[in-house]
This record gives sequence, structure tokens and C-alpha cells, in this order.
Amino acid sequence: MLLTALFLLLAAPSRAADPAIVSSAPARVEISTAEIRSLVLSSPPIRGIHLTSWGAGSERNRRELIKKISGSVINTVVVAIKETDGKVYIPGIQKAEKFRTYTGAITRPEEMLKDFKKAGLYTVARIVVFKDQILPRERPDLAVREPGGGLWRSSNKATWMDPYNREVWAYILDIAERCAQLGFDEIQFDYLRYPSEGNTSLCRYSKTHNRHTAIANLRDFLDYARRRLTPYKVKMSADVFGLTTSATDDMGIGQDLKTLASGADYIYPMMYPSHYGPGCYGLKNPNASPYRVINHGLKDAMARLGTDFAKVRPYLQDFSLFGVHYGPSEVRAQLIAARLNMLESWVLWNPANKYTWSALTPHSYRAFVDPSYK
Repeated sequence: MLLTALFLLLAAPSRAADPAIVSSAPARVEISTAEIRSLVLSSPPIRGIHLTSWGAGSERNRRELIKKISGSVINTVVVAIKETDGKVYIPGIQKAEKFRTYTGAITRPEEMLKDFKKAGLYTVARIVVFKDQILPRERPDLAVREPGGGLWRSSNKATWMDPYNREVWAYILDIAERCAQLGFDEIQFDYLRYPSEGNTSLCRYSKTHNRHTAIANLRDFLDYARRRLTPYKVKMSADVFGLTTSATDDMGIGQDLKTLASGADYIYPMMYPSHYGPGCYGLKNPNASPYRVINHGLKDAMARLGTDFAKVRPYLQDFSLFGVHYGPSEVRAQLIAARLNMLESWVLWNPANKYTWSALTPHSYRAFVDPSYK
């Protein structure tokens, strides 16, 4: 049935030193929460952790990780296949060899996947799309440029591939197809956006760039990816900024939550509380309020997405930053917020693969998050 839910809808984000969201007046929206819940339960839940290529590719490290996973509620691994530096970590991709982007972190991907599958794990290949430190230097014609023709660089000197260039799309999908051929269950596109750090007014693209073309182009990329991946019957997903659940525009990076959710099987907002600026959601220090950040952000996402909210699988924080320690209580707080907003799927992120396993035991999960977990 239709239930009337009261959500705090948010004003457009402030983009000073840190993005901040300021609450506006409450607005009532009509949402079929029963239908959303039914859709959530129609797919097996994924409870995941992100793994670096080196962590997943090393047989010894992988064996240790699988042992820890076996005593936990984790049933999914997200493996980094292409990173923000532009390196591609699996062999067998002709263009990666040609462009000298291949780095042998996962030299035997078939064995890696066999081990993960034997452990009963759902496998996701994470591929960074447009941020790249190698290909723009090898092929400047494929890069985001500056008005003088040189490579545009962000404030930390990073380079980007031109999101409008179809040859760039083809390269990314060559990597995705290889992952699908190997047997990954899902292809996850990260950095599916435009540059945001630095003087972006100097970015020059191969096509007219504005808010409308930016959003439409990312939608078209997903359409293209869908066509290339359809023969493999693999799921397809996209990572987005955490604040896209609440922002009323594309945040200047082309990420319109509704558009991307409609084109993907799943959507992964990176809702790390440490990444929300002071004042966001009315919180002086969002990093110290993990439950409130996730709860508020997901309610906004539900209000915006309707039944597509069932596609949301939030990335959650399992690392300490800015003087706030994240341990079992902070991890559980986020898991509880996700479940109280009807979601059963999530992925934890720790850049060193050091997860808070004590918060992920079946006993802990039943006691704090889901009493019905078996």
C-alpha cells in the first residue's frame, strides 16, 4: 500500500572548501514502501568488502581474507581491476598492453575467481572510468585538455580522460568485457563523472559541455556499456558521490542520481561520513555521527528514487579519519541505518583491507542489525 513518508529534502550543496548540505523545510512525498521492500527482497542481499588488486591477487593474502570472511556475514567481494592511477591489474586486454597500463597485480585472475567462487562469494569488478594518470599521457587526444591544448590537471596534478570520447568508452568496455568473460558476477563503474578538484572552468572536452550534456553523456555511457555487456548476462552498477542522494543538482560532475539509477542494475553511493563537510545535515561533525549521516542520506535517496531505491547499495566507512576512530560501534551504526531504511545490501570500504571483523560475525549481526539473520 502507499504510505506517506516524511523526508527532509535538501537544498543544493554548498561547494566551498567542503561540500555541505543544509536542510530545508520538510516535504511530504508518496512512496510505496511495501513495493520498495518487495523489490529489495527479490534479489539476494550482498554484504561486501572492497579489496585492493594486490590484496585479492596474492594467493597468500587471499587465503587469509577468505578465512576471515568464512567466520563473518560477508558474502561479496568488490575487487579493484582498474584504479584512479590508470593501472589495469588483470592480463588479457590488448589495449592495456598497447597503452602500457597493465600492471600484474592479479596475474592469475581465473584462480582468484575460482577461490572466491569456491568460498561462495559474489564477485564484483570495480573499474575506474575517467580518472586516469597514464592514458592521457600516452594519448593526449583522449584527454581532458586546457585552453592552450595541454593536459588539464586537477589541484593534485591528476589527469582525466575525456568522458565524451567514444574511443575512451571502448577502452573501458574492453576491460569490462574481459572481467565478464572471466566470470565476475557484476561490473561496477567508478569515477563515472567529470573532474571536480581544481579549476574545472579550464577543462576542455571534445563536445559541448554543460549540465544537460554532462548528465546525458553519462546516461549514454551506461547505455553503451549495457549493449556491450548484454551477451555476458552480468550485472552492471555505478558508484556515485554520497551527497548525490541529497543534492538537488548534478553537483557539477554530471551525477544525477535518478538518471544513473535508471540506467544501472544497482547504484552505490559512497556514503562515508568522513566525506561530509561540517554543517551537512545540521551536524557539526558528520564523521562522528555515522548513523545520522547514513539515515538522513538514505531517506533523501528514497524520496528521490521511489522504487529505484531498491537498487541502492551504499558504500559504508570502515576506516578512521580526521581524528574519529571507527570501530565496531561505528560500523554497526551504519549497518543499522541501512537496514532501518529497508536495505539489505551494502559494501564496506577500508583502503588497506583491514576490516572490523568483530562487527561482522553472525552473532554480532543478529544481535545488533538483523535478528532474523541465519
